[in-house]
Amino acid sequence: MSGETSAPGTSPRAPRPGTQKTSGTVTKKGERGTKEKPTINLQPVGEEEPKNPEEYQCCGVLETDFAELCTRSGYTDFPKVVIRPRPHPTFVPSASMSEKPPLDDQRLLSGSCSLNSLESKYVFFRPTIQVELEQEDPKSVKEIYIRGWKVEDRILGIFSKCLPPLSQLQAINLWKVGLTDKTLTTFIALLPLCSSTLRKVSLEGNPLQEQSYHKLMGLDSTIAHLSLRNNNIDDHGARLLGQALSTLHSCNRTLVSLNLGFNHIGDEGAGYIANGLRLNRSLLWLSLAHNRIGDKGALKLAEVLGPFELTHIEVVERRRLLLEKGTQERLRSPSSSRHGDSKTDRDKNQVIGASSAALSEKTDKMPAMKTPKSLGKKKEKSGEMVKKEEKSGSGQSPTQGAPKKEDASKAGKGKASIPEQKPAKGKGTKSGSKEKRSILLESELVAETTEMVNPLLEPVAHRDGKVYMPGNKVLLHLNLLRNRITEVGLDGFLTAVRYQVQFSKSQAASKGPVGLLWLSLAKNYFPVQCPAYTMIQELLLPRDPMNKARPREEEAVAFPITTWSFWAL
Repeated sequence: MSGETSAPGTSPRAPRPGTQKTSGTVTKKGERGTKEKPTINLQPVGEEEPKNPEEYQCCGVLETDFAELCTRSGYTDFPKVVIRPRPHPTFVPSASMSEKPPLDDQRLLSGSCSLNSLESKYVFFRPTIQVELEQEDPKSVKEIYIRGWKVEDRILGIFSKCLPPLSQLQAINLWKVGLTDKTLTTFIALLPLCSSTLRKVSLEGNPLQEQSYHKLMGLDSTIAHLSLRNNNIDDHGARLLGQALSTLHSCNRTLVSLNLGFNHIGDEGAGYIANGLRLNRSLLWLSLAHNRIGDKGALKLAEVLGPFELTHIEVVERRRLLLEKGTQERLRSPSSSRHGDSKTDRDKNQVIGASSAALSEKTDKMPAMKTPKSLGKKKEKSGEMVKKEEKSGSGQSPTQGAPKKEDASKAGKGKASIPEQKPAKGKGTKSGSKEKRSILLESELVAETTEMVNPLLEPVAHRDGKVYMPGNKVLLHLNLLRNRITEVGLDGFLTAVRYQVQFSKSQAASKGPVGLLWLSLAKNYFPVQCPAYTMIQELLLPRDPMNKARPREEEAVAFPITTWSFWAL
């Protein structure tokens, strides 16, 4: 029985030691394994998928575009685009806050607050891209906020495709996103691709090893508001930023506000920033709060706000610019064309005048039979033309037939008949006057723009063989809160503020920059009752536009204010 049982048991096992069938089954399993391996390996690697994002066309909705581009680039878990949360309207303080809500409302509020607090504990730390919309339309993204997660080159490459379709984008805020000098260069290359409405960039909490933040302030930059708080910027970084503000041959013309608070800028760095403010005439708002600036740096900043002495290199550059400006004005002025005529042109005009005079003498010697009909009318017309040209200031009679130098250069015909010269002369004089006016206006505009672009062309004062500029009066807001300034630095700011106040009073009728309107020096190394500090506050109090003390005093007056007096104020 054992043999019988073994016989059927061995029959299926008999082909096992064979080589043909077993080899076929083994090769089939191996083929299946080789077919399954590339499908498993392609999913995490994603070598063929990065080609797909280039074929995708963005629709202008950041949420869908970013998600689609991330999936096509091989990302399985990526941040979501959400609307930035705002405070709930029920928590807005109002006049009825003193009234307690009923018990049911209190229970509902407590329950909702507890749920919101639990959700916010986890949702707040999740990587997200928060956006603010101009309207309810998802395509109207106005600001982008990214905080707390690392932004790599691949993510910046995705942004370079999904951000340009956002036509209303105004600001990009990156807080602690782990930027490096390399990724900052990629981010700067991304900015020109975005909409022209993008004017604000905030990179806070992103310390860089090379401190290459000055690349954001290049000559071709369109950023108007830049915030670089909490980036560990020291004197080396301040030197680069000061050179980006202005040098002897270049100047930033678009940056309006710069926030350098919560950094490590000392006296040397403040001196570099002050050197950048010497020839910069676009920056209106500067914050150096929470730094390490002492009296030396404060005195350098105060020196720029008042009249300062030009260096030898700046004096040489000023002379060169004045020479260029003089040559440009001579070339553009219409008087130069009159004096620029050559002797050959004058000889030609004299020959044309002599020939026209000879023709007029021949017509006078003709018999009297032909004069009453034809030449009589011509003489009357010529008399009318003389009167008209005397009014217009031409000073030449039409019988001579010698036009002006400008008319001769334009028309090119000196022997034209008198009736044909009527419309030509009338149009020529009008067009010539219009062209002269346009040339004058263009020269005036160019002169004004060169004066605005080149601060070295501003009016200066000469004292003791030295050249002094009036100082930077474009800067309106300066924040030096929580630094290391003592009473010595306060005296420098006091003299600068006094000078600017006197200058603004003398230039009250003319339009132009007026100087500082707000200066913050609180919480430094001097007592609050310091007389210099109180004097600075008293001088700047009426200049501060946010001050509401003056309107309240004016409302307290019982006399009525007419419209004229209101506009005069």
